[in-house]
Order: sequence, then C-alpha cells, then structure tokens
Amino acid sequence: MVKKLKDNQDYSYGALLKVIGASFIIGILVGCVDTVFGRVLLLLSAFRVGHFNYLIPFLGLVGLMIVFFYQKADVRASKGMGLVFEVGQGKEKEIPLVMLPLVTVATWLTHLFGGSAGREGVAVQLGATISHAFSKFFSFENSSRIFLVTGMAAGFAGLFQTPLAAVFFALEILVLGKLQLPALVPMTIASFVASATSHALGLEKFSHFVNVSLPLNASVFCRLALLGLIFGLVGNAFAALLAYAKQKAKEVMDNPYYRILFGGILLSLIFLMLYHGRYSGLGTNLIEASFSGKDIYFYDWLLKLLLTVATLAVGFQGGEVTPLFAIGASLGVVLANIFGLPIEFVAAAGYISVFGSATNTFLAPIFIGGEVFGFVNLPYFALVMIFAYSLNRKYSIYTGQEVLTF
Repeated sequence: MVKKLKDNQDYSYGALLKVIGASFIIGILVGCVDTVFGRVLLLLSAFRVGHFNYLIPFLGLVGLMIVFFYQKADVRASKGMGLVFEVGQGKEKEIPLVMLPLVTVATWLTHLFGGSAGREGVAVQLGATISHAFSKFFSFENSSRIFLVTGMAAGFAGLFQTPLAAVFFALEILVLGKLQLPALVPMTIASFVASATSHALGLEKFSHFVNVSLPLNASVFCRLALLGLIFGLVGNAFAALLAYAKQKAKEVMDNPYYRILFGGILLSLIFLMLYHGRYSGLGTNLIEASFSGKDIYFYDWLLKLLLTVATLAVGFQGGEVTPLFAIGASLGVVLANIFGLPIEFVAAAGYISVFGSATNTFLAPIFIGGEVFGFVNLPYFALVMIFAYSLNRKYSIYTGQEVLTF
C-alpha cells in the first residue's frame, strides 16, 4: 500500500521509487513527442519562408479550420493552457487526450501560414497531458498535481533543452509565491530525460555563450536595475495587452469563425507589407539577428509584440515564450548603446527578463540565462531579474495563474 502524500510530507521509499520509474518513462515519451512537434514546426517554418507570398494569403481561411477543429473536439480542450492550470488547481480532474493532436496541428497551421506565435505553450500542454495520464495509476494524495507539473517541466525541457530552467518554471508557474516542492524529484528526472531524449533525436537547441566581465559598482548596478525595470514594463505590457486584446476581440466580433477569418485576412496583409514576413512565426530570425550583428530596427520589438498579441487574440494557436524571447533580445540591442553595455549581454538580459516578467517567474528566467548564455553571467542576470520581477505582477500571459496572498 502506497503511503499518502501531503504537501508538507515526504515520499515513502516505495512511492518514490515508483514515481522515479514513471518519471523516466514520462521524460522519454515527452522528449519524443516534443521532438516530432519541434522538428516538424521548424520544417514548416522554413517552408513558409521560402514560399511566403503563396501561403500568407490563406492565413484567414486556415483560421477557419483551426476554429472548426476546436469546436468539434472536447470543449475543455479549447481552454488550452487554462485547462492545465485548472487541473493543477483542482478545478478540473483530467486533460482530454484529444488535446495532443489538436494543439499540435493547430500550431503547425498557424506557423505554416504566417501567424506570429510561439511553441512553448504547446510543449507544456503536451507534456502535461501525457504525464497527467499517469496519475491514475498512483493513489497517494496530490498525485494529480505532482504528475501535472512533472509533465509541464518535461514539456518545457524537451523543447528548449534547458532542464534546470524547466524545473524552476514548473515549480513557480501554477501559484505565484508557492513552489511545488513535493514534485521536485520527479520533475527534475523527467526534465533531464526529456531534454536528453530530444537532443539525441536531433532537435535543435539555441545557445549562445556571452562572455562579459562587468564590475558590480554603483554605475553598473544602476544600469542593470534600470534595464530590469524597462524589460519588466515591456513584459507586463505584453501580458496586459494580450488579455485586453482577447477580451476586446470577442466583444467586437463574438463569432469565432468571423473573428479569426477577418483577423487573419488583416494580419496577412500586415505581414506581407512589413518586410514580407519578418514578424511572422516564432521570431527566431530576430533572435539570430540580435546575437549575430545583423540589422535590428529600433521598432522590431514593438511590431513583434503587437503582431503576436493580434495573432493570438483573434484565435490562432501557439505559445508566447519564443516571441517574448525575440521581443526582449531585439529591445536589448536597441538599449545596449544607450546604456553603454555590450550588445550581446543586454540582448541576453532582455531575452530572459521580458519572458520572466510576462510569466511572473523569477528563478526560471535566471536559469534560462545560465543554460543558454553561460552560467558565468548569473549574477548579472539575477540583478536584472530582481528589478524586472519587482514591478506590478497583476498580469500574466497565463490567466489561470493564482497569486498566494501573504
């Protein structure tokens, strides 16, 4: 008989061994699914770039297909990340397995035809769906939440191959101010296994070593603090604008078919006029330009922000994190010369802190900085994140996130 497990208790040895075994399996499964999702997405994105003028006119029509798929599937699946949060908070009991193909295909279509969206939300949903299905085989208390956050961590790690950051992301994300510590061991194992699996299967990881040595004197401290506040404001603005735009879009056009059709047509025209798709897709082109010395326009970050919000607000599918990385990195390039700091360093600081501010996470972005740009930069990243995180955290891209009151 497995000992019951409460939030303030440890695993029994028997429960721990069983959960560890399940975590290995979850990590392998999620790593494989993330690899298929991620590699196909990259292929479709490359195909879009080569055939942009032929694909972008159909963005609105493809949107109709996406809405149709969601209308015909389990109504719970339409909540997306919201459903994951509801299960974690005990408001819903399960995640329908139909979410796996539904969110995957809808996101592929969004990217193939030029929408501006991310991919992490999909990976987290995939990981959560797969992992949560394991909870029915365990009888200890809180098994539902433990396996949910384990899957969230594995999904994030398998896609980005930043397993430490994935662990802290899943620890922080459900309830602001409360870490999901009972799941620490299984989510760590699942994250590292998922990351290793996707890497072994050939999924690409973005990394760029940034080598700076800044004296932490009063001048540098003040500049890092001010950068953190600016990046924090931008992340908060993204989250607030996304919530407002989704609500306003429904008020203006309540019918989801009309909303995504006409919104898609308008977006296709905008994407076509603005440098033939510079702001379509994930935003990895802006990230690559930010760290390779290529042209970054002073308005790149703002247009990527507005067009990602518009894409998601009218009903297209995908995550927000990679566009947030692109927004932060391109804004960092603009701010670097103003603040008299190395361009690559400020771009890296923006990359992590705009994401952190928009998701109300503190530890996860710092470790993303370490795993992507080098752990030697952790003291600087921590200072930037302290001030980015200090701002009003009323808004989050995850509207289901709860705040622990003290």
